[in-house]
Amino acid sequence: MINIRFFFGEPGSGRRALARYLASLSSRATEPFIVTMGSLSDDVTDNCLFSGSTKDPGLFEQAHNGVLFINELQDLSGAAQKTLLGFLEQGKYRLADNNEERTMNVRILSSAPSDFEGSTNGFRRDLMSHLSAVVIRVPPLRSYSEDVPDLLRYHVDLLVDSENLPFRRFSVAAQNRLRNYPWPGNIRELKNMVSRLLILGKEEEISLEEVELQLGPERQLDESVIQQDFLSMPLREAREHFERAYLKQQLTLCNGKVGQLAKRVGMERTHLYRKLRSLGVDFRQASSEN
Repeated sequence: MINIRFFFGEPGSGRRALARYLASLSSRATEPFIVTMGSLSDDVTDNCLFSGSTKDPGLFEQAHNGVLFINELQDLSGAAQKTLLGFLEQGKYRLADNNEERTMNVRILSSAPSDFEGSTNGFRRDLMSHLSAVVIRVPPLRSYSEDVPDLLRYHVDLLVDSENLPFRRFSVAAQNRLRNYPWPGNIRELKNMVSRLLILGKEEEISLEEVELQLGPERQLDESVIQQDFLSMPLREAREHFERAYLKQQLTLCNGKVGQLAKRVGMERTHLYRKLRSLGVDFRQASSEN
């Protein structure tokens, strides 16, 4: 039996956490929850997904009776797409060492960026139709910014308990500032900021000045972005204008290094390269100028 859910959302928005939470509420709560990144290279596809061996189980075999979460689906190699589609269509596979036919009872959860459209990015349309049977859209943090104070308190308590960090509370001014911050890195960025503030601070109250220092110069978006009348544009055009200016500035702050940029904005490098090219951002020039 194969059950499928698909999570759309921005990097850092909590797609994996939501998938794990939903799994914990299901009948598979005590079964394996296996996570893999989408960027499986062609030469290890079979070994990663289906080992074909009784001695070295692949990811599907490890997730039998449980959940397999394929993260960043857009980076799945062509060979991996073909292998996965064959299994979804047949619901079974054969072991290479003894030719035994096996079926899998697994729930497949997968995720991709909110702007991912499989058919327009060279992704197999037939595989996409299988994987997007049930779509769940995970909103970015900025769309529910009124919850930021509660999320700050939650992550303070979580890090104090799990990491044994010193307890600190956010001042009202600091909370208000962060509630109005756009959070390009979403929940992941919030958690990392809370961790840094607990580690680096000394006073029990986290001040506005400390928060401003953590936000740093990147909080100031390019003036051309701020001055754009986005409300007069179609959604796709407005998004492209913002993403282009945002990534250009972040690339400058990373001295033109795409690897650093990928970590900074919370994107897989292969997807980031495609995004930069589609937006016309010349990362090679940015690198040569620094």
